[in-house]
Amino acid sequence: MNGNKPLLIYVLHSGNLYGTERMALATVDGLRDEFDPLILAPPGPLLAEAARRGYSTFSFRTPLELTHHLWLLLRGRGEVAFMATGVTHSLAFTLINLIRRRKARHLHVVHGGTDERLSYGRKRRLNRLGVQFAAVSDYVKERLVAHGVPPGRIAVIENFLSREQLAAIPRRRRFIRRGIERAVVVSRVDPIKRVDLLLDALDLQPELDTMEIRVCGGGWQLEELRQRAAKRHRGVEFLGYTDNVGREIADADMLIHLCPEEPFGLALLEAMAAGVPVLAPDSGGAGDLIVDGISGFHFRANDAADLAKRLSELRNADAETLNRVVEGGRSALRTRFSERDRLADYRRLISAHPDIQHS
Repeated sequence: MNGNKPLLIYVLHSGNLYGTERMALATVDGLRDEFDPLILAPPGPLLAEAARRGYSTFSFRTPLELTHHLWLLLRGRGEVAFMATGVTHSLAFTLINLIRRRKARHLHVVHGGTDERLSYGRKRRLNRLGVQFAAVSDYVKERLVAHGVPPGRIAVIENFLSREQLAAIPRRRRFIRRGIERAVVVSRVDPIKRVDLLLDALDLQPELDTMEIRVCGGGWQLEELRQRAAKRHRGVEFLGYTDNVGREIADADMLIHLCPEEPFGLALLEAMAAGVPVLAPDSGGAGDLIVDGISGFHFRANDAADLAKRLSELRNADAETLNRVVEGGRSALRTRFSERDRLADYRRLISAHPDIQHS
C-alpha cells in the first residue's frame, strides 16, 4: 500500500466474478491513480483477480473477521474512502471509525437483486449513519426509496464497460441479410429471471422454432426448462454455465433479456459492444438501458404474446434497421455508459466530502 494516497477500501459481499464484482474491479481500476485501493471479500476468484491486478486483498467469512481487518486497516491512515455493497460492511466501518476517527467518505453501492428485503429493504438501517448511496440505475433508486431510503441521499451512477473490457469483447460483423436467425439468452435459469417466458412465446408462435436460441446460465429451473425445450422446441439449447459468454453473444444475431425486475443488466452493455441488438422487457433496470428502436428493442414485460410478436417482427427486420440499432447501442456506450463520465461521478461523490479533496 502507498501511504501517500488516501486509502480506498472496497468491501464486497461475494467473492465471485459476476456483474457486481466485475464492476467493482473496473471502478477501482479507474480510481487507482488518486487512491490506494484495497479489496475485501469472501474467498473466491474475485480476490485472485484483484491480486493479479496488483491490489492488496483480504478475505473474510464472517462479520467478525471483517471487523478485525477494518480495525487494523484504519489504524494510522489519515484519509479513507470506503465503498461497500453490504449493510453489515457499512455498519462495521461506521462503528470502527467512531473510535478510529479517520477522515472518511462512505459510499454504499447498491446493485440490487431479486430479494427485495436483502437488496433494498435492509438499506434503510443506514439512514442515520451519514452514508451516501450510489445506485446503479433509476430502477434501483426507485426500489430504495420505496423501502424508506431518502431520495436525496441516493445518486444514480450507471454501470459501464472499461476500455480493457471493451477491447476483449468479440465483435459481430454488420448485418448484410434480413432478419434474426440466431439468438442468445445470458441469465440464471431461476423463476424470477422468466426464461420460461421464452418457451411460452414459442408455444404461441410455432414458426419461431426455426430460430436457433442458446441459453447460457445455470439455475434450479435448468433441467425443467431443458426437458420442456427438448420435447417441444428443438431449436432452443440450454448450455448451463459457460465461461465463453462473450463468444456466444458475438455469434448471435440478438441478445434476448427476459427478467422484468433486473436491477441493471451488464450483459446488455456487452451485447451493445459486440454489435448485437438487444430485445428486453419494458420494465426494470434492464428495460431502462435501451430506447426502443434506437439502441435496442422492447417487448411488454411478462407478456408471452407480445414477446412472440416482437420476435416474429425481428425475424424479418431489414439489415438497415438492425445496423441502425447496433450503432445506437454503441453510441449509448460512448455517452450514457462512458467509463470516463461514470468514474467522474464516483470522484465527485467522494470529493464532495469536505475532508477528502483531490486535485
